[in-house]
Amino acid sequence: MHSPFACDMTVIPAAERGTHHELIRRLMSEAIHDIRELPDGFAFRFAAEEYDSVVRFVARERLCCPFLSFALEVTPERGPLWLRLTGAEGVKDFIRAELRLPDSGSLPHAS
Repeated sequence: MHSPFACDMTVIPAAERGTHHELIRRLMSEAIHDIRELPDGFAFRFAAEEYDSVVRFVARERLCCPFLSFALEVTPERGPLWLRLTGAEGVKDFIRAELRLPDSGSLPHAS
C-alpha cells in the first residue's frame, strides 16, 4: 500500500516552514541547472556548491512527503549533483504541481 500523495507540513516545525519554502523556491528557480523527466519522476541537476542546500531540502521533504523516493548522485571532481525524485504511478504529476515545474515540452535543459 502506498502513502497518499499529500504533504504533511506539520512534521516540519512551524518556525522552520518559511525557511524550507524559501529553500525550495531558490533551488527550483535560481540554483537548478537542468531538469530531466523520468518515467516515474524527475532528475534535477545542481552545481556541486549546492550540496548543503540540496541535503537540507531532502532532509525536510522526506519527512513531509513519505511517498517520494530520493536519490542523490554526487559526481567526482566536484562535478554536478543529480537529485532524483521518484515514486509510484501518479507521483510525477504531483511533483510537477508541488514544485511548479513547467510542462514536459517547456522543461529547462542546460546546453
